[in-house]
Amino acid sequence: MGIINTDKMRFIAGGGEMGKLTREKDWSKTSLGLPEFWPQSLRTTLSIILNSKFPMFLFWGQDLICFYNDAYRPSLGKEGRHPAMLGMKGKDAWPDIWNVIKPLLDQVLDGGESTWSEDQLIPIYRNGTIEDVYFTFSYSPVNDESGLPAGVFVTCHETTEKVIVHSKLEESKNELEFAIEAAELGTWDYNPSTNTFTANERLKKWFGIAANEEIELAHVINAIHDGDRQRVTNAIQTALDYSSGGNYDVEYVILHPHSKKETIVHAKGRAWFNNDKIAWRFNGTMEDVTERVAARKQVETGEARFRSLINQSPVAMVVLNGPEHVIEIANSAMLKRWGKTGQNLESKRLIDVFPEIIGGPVPGLLDGVFNTGIVYRETEAVSYIQHNNPAITAYNDFEYSPLREADGRISGVIATVSDVTEKVNARKKIEESEKQFRLLANSMPQHIWTADSEGNLNYFNKSVYEYSGLLPEQLYVDGWLQIVHPDDRQKNIREWLYSVKTGNDFLLEHRFRKFDGEYRWQLSRATAHRDENGKIQMWVGSSTDIQDQKNFSEELEQQVEERTKELIFTYESLKRSEERYHLMVEEVQDYSIIYLNQKGIIENWNIGAEKIKGYKAEEIIGKSFSTFYTAEDKKNNLPLKLLTLAIKTGRAGQEGWRVRKNGELFWANVVITAVHNDKNEIIGFSKVTHDLTEKKEADDIAKKSAEILEKNNIELEKMNKELQSFAYISSHDLQEPLRKIQTFASRISETEAVNLSDKGLDYFKRMQDAAFRMQTLINDLLVYSRTATSERKFQYADLNEIVDEVKGDLREELEQKHVMIDSLGLAKVNIIPFQFRQLLHNLVSNSLKFARPEIAPCIVIRSEICKGDLLKCDRLSEDVEYCHISFSDNGIGFEPHFKDKIFELFQRLHGRQEYNGTGIGLAIVKKIVENHHGVVTATGELGKGATFDIYIPFSHAV
Repeated sequence: MGIINTDKMRFIAGGGEMGKLTREKDWSKTSLGLPEFWPQSLRTTLSIILNSKFPMFLFWGQDLICFYNDAYRPSLGKEGRHPAMLGMKGKDAWPDIWNVIKPLLDQVLDGGESTWSEDQLIPIYRNGTIEDVYFTFSYSPVNDESGLPAGVFVTCHETTEKVIVHSKLEESKNELEFAIEAAELGTWDYNPSTNTFTANERLKKWFGIAANEEIELAHVINAIHDGDRQRVTNAIQTALDYSSGGNYDVEYVILHPHSKKETIVHAKGRAWFNNDKIAWRFNGTMEDVTERVAARKQVETGEARFRSLINQSPVAMVVLNGPEHVIEIANSAMLKRWGKTGQNLESKRLIDVFPEIIGGPVPGLLDGVFNTGIVYRETEAVSYIQHNNPAITAYNDFEYSPLREADGRISGVIATVSDVTEKVNARKKIEESEKQFRLLANSMPQHIWTADSEGNLNYFNKSVYEYSGLLPEQLYVDGWLQIVHPDDRQKNIREWLYSVKTGNDFLLEHRFRKFDGEYRWQLSRATAHRDENGKIQMWVGSSTDIQDQKNFSEELEQQVEERTKELIFTYESLKRSEERYHLMVEEVQDYSIIYLNQKGIIENWNIGAEKIKGYKAEEIIGKSFSTFYTAEDKKNNLPLKLLTLAIKTGRAGQEGWRVRKNGELFWANVVITAVHNDKNEIIGFSKVTHDLTEKKEADDIAKKSAEILEKNNIELEKMNKELQSFAYISSHDLQEPLRKIQTFASRISETEAVNLSDKGLDYFKRMQDAAFRMQTLINDLLVYSRTATSERKFQYADLNEIVDEVKGDLREELEQKHVMIDSLGLAKVNIIPFQFRQLLHNLVSNSLKFARPEIAPCIVIRSEICKGDLLKCDRLSEDVEYCHISFSDNGIGFEPHFKDKIFELFQRLHGRQEYNGTGIGLAIVKKIVENHHGVVTATGELGKGATFDIYIPFSHAV
C-alpha cells in the first residue's frame, strides 16, 4: 500500500508539482481511501484545481481533507505546512486560524451558499512565525453525486502587498492634506494661456470670493490694497518672464471687498515654462503673515524703547558699536560726565572724540570685552574730571559688558559708569574719625572701656590688654569679671546693674588682676552718653590704678584729687572726641554706617542706617547684622562669607537684595571693613551700606528689555525658518503625489468607467468616500486644535441670536428633515461667540445625524440662572451661580454607561456604515465648555433621545 498505482490516478493529468505529489501520495492512510473509489465529483473538481493557474484550495469530506494547487503554494510560505498539509484534516492543517475559517465552512456546507471576503486579515503561521496576511477569497459548495454539498471549493488571492501599498498611499495623502490645513496656507494655480485661476477655499475667503465662484486673475488683483497693487502686478509679470527664472516672492495687503478687513499675506510661487520659453503654468502658496508683521513691528518698537530707556537712565551709559567702538547711543548722564552736553556724538569713534585715551588702558579693555565677551568691571576707580578747573578727583564704579545680537554674536560694548565719590569720601571720613578715636584711647594709660545701653562691654583700649595679659577674644568671650577680684565681683555686679538701670554714674573701687597674678586697686568710673531725647546710647568708662594711694593714705588723698581732675579732663576730652565722631557719623544720612563686633553683632547705629533699614537703634543694637539679609542669603551663609572675606583681605564688597524692617526688599551696595588694633588684631568690623534700589530697578528694566528683544528676535527667526521650510515641503514634496492621485482617479472615473467592472467602479467609489472621510477628519481636527489655541475674547451675546445663526447655516438640512427647534427665551451671556456658535452647530448636527428615520427630529433648548446647590450636578460648587443650558432631542439616544465616553476624541458608538462622522464633534463641545470654565454632561436612553446639560459660571456670564 506504500506506492499508489498511477494508472488509478489517470483522472489527474498534468497539475505541475502538486499534481505529481497528489498522484504519489498514499491515500489509503486517509479517510478518503484509495483514489479508484473516490466519487467522480471529487475527481473532476480536483482535476480543475490542479490544472488551474489561479490559487485554489479544496476541503473535502467529513474530515475536510485538504487539497491545493501550485498557485496556492506561495501563500503557505517557504517553510511549514507544505507539503505535509496535502491530505491532512482541515482542523489539523489550520490550527492557528480554525476558529476563523470553520464557521465559514459550516455556512457553506449547511446552507449551500457561497461566501466572499475581500482583503480579509488572517494571521497565519508561515516562514517560522505568525504573519499578518490579507486575502481576497471565496468559499463555494461542491456537490457530490447525491446533489448535496460534500466539499468546499476555495479560490483565493493574497493581497497583503496591495493592502500595505494602499495603506501607505492613504497615509501619505492624509499627511499631505493635514499639513496643508495645519499650516493654514492658501494655494493657487494660474494658467496664463487660458487666463484661468483656481484656488483653495481659504485663499478665496481672504479675497472675498465665494467657495464655488469662478475667478479670474483680475478679481485677485482688484482685492489688493491700492498701495501694493502695482508692485504685485510687476512681480507677477516678472515671474512670467523666462529671463527672471520664474520665481515669485512678494508680501502685500489684501483688502476684503465686503468687510474691509486688511490681511497681510506672503505669496511665494514659481512659473513653469515650455520649450518655447513661454509660461504655461504659474502656481504657489499664500500665507497669512498679519501676526508676524505685527510681531516685527513690535520688535522695532522694543528696540526704540530700549534706546529710550538708555537715554532716560540716570546712570551714565554709552553703547559702542563694532570693533571700532563707534558711539551708537550716549545718554545725557554720560554726555554730562564727558562735558559734551548738547553735542551729537553718534556714529563717531570713541578715540576720535577722546584722542587722549590712545595709548591708555581703555581701548584695550573695550577690545577685550568685544573679542571675548567677558564683562570687565571696576569699583571705586579713581578718575580726574578734566573739564573742571582745577581738575576734581572722583571715584567711579564702571562696567564694560558685551552687546549681543539674537544669534549670540557680539556687536558692541555697553559701558556704564556710576559716581560713588560721595560714598567713598564718607567712608574715608568715618575711617579717619574711628582711627583718631582709637589712637586717642590707646594712647592713654588708663583703662578705657565702653558699653552699650544695656550695659554690655564692647570695647577695651590697649591698656586693658597690657595690664591683664589677655587677648581680645579672651576678654570678649569670657567677660571682664574674670580680672576682678572674687571678693569684689558681687559688689561690682550690683553697682553696675544699678547704674545701668537708673542711668546714674558708675563709681567703684575694686581690685583688678594683673598679668602676673597680682591684684591692684582700681577706681572705675562710667558715665552714660545720651541722645538728644535723653535716652542712653552708650556708656564710657575708665579704670585707674589707685594701689599706691591705698598704701600711702596721706599722699593718696592728694593723688586721688589730682588723678580725679586728670580723669575728668581725660574723660571730657574722650567724650568730646566721641561726640565729634558720632556727630560726624550721624551727619551722613544717605549711608547706613554701623559697627559690628567680632561676631557680627551690631554695636553702633547711625541715622542713615535707621533711614535705610527702618529700625531704631534700640531695636537693632545687640542683634546680628544677618537680620538684613534675605532667607536665601542666610541659607547660603552669605553674612559669614562676607565677614570671612573681610578678615582675609581686610575688606569685602557686595551688592544684593536686603530686607527692611517692614519686609520690603532694597538693593544695597555693602562694604565691610575689618577693624584692627595696634597689634594688627581684628577687633570688629565697620559696615557701610548704600541704598541703590532705584539704580537697580533702572538696570533691571534695561536688562529685561534687552532680554525680551533678544528672545523675540530668536523666536521670530525660528518661526520664519520653520514656516519657510514647511511651505516649501507643502508646495513641492507633499503636494505633487496627492495631485497625481486626485487627477488620475478623476480621469479614470470620467473616461474609463465603461471599461471598468462593477467591482472596479465600487473600488473607486470606496477610494473617493475614504478621501471625503479623511478631509472631514482633518477639518474636525483643525477645529479642535483652534478651539484649544485660539484667542479667548468674551463678549456679551444673546443665545437666541446664536441659535438663529446656526439655523441659517443648516437651513437646507433642517427643512429636508422637517426639524423643529424650540429655543425661545434663552439668556444673554458673556461668552466667546464664535466658539459657542461652533458648540451649538455641533450639537444640532449631532441630533440630525442620529435622528430616528421614522420620526421628525425635535430639538428643545432651554436656559436658567441658579446656584450650584440647586442643580443636579455634583461637579459644581454649591455657592457659585451658573448659567444652565439644556439641549435635548428625540433621536436614537445611547446606553447610559456611554455618558462619559461620547466626549472622548475619536469615540464612535456606531459604525461608519450606520452613521457618518469622525468622533470629534462632541470632543469639541467639551473643549469649548472647558474654555468657558464650565461643565458639560450627557444623559440618554436608547431609542428615546439624548440630553446635554451645559453649566457656565455666571461670573463669566454677566
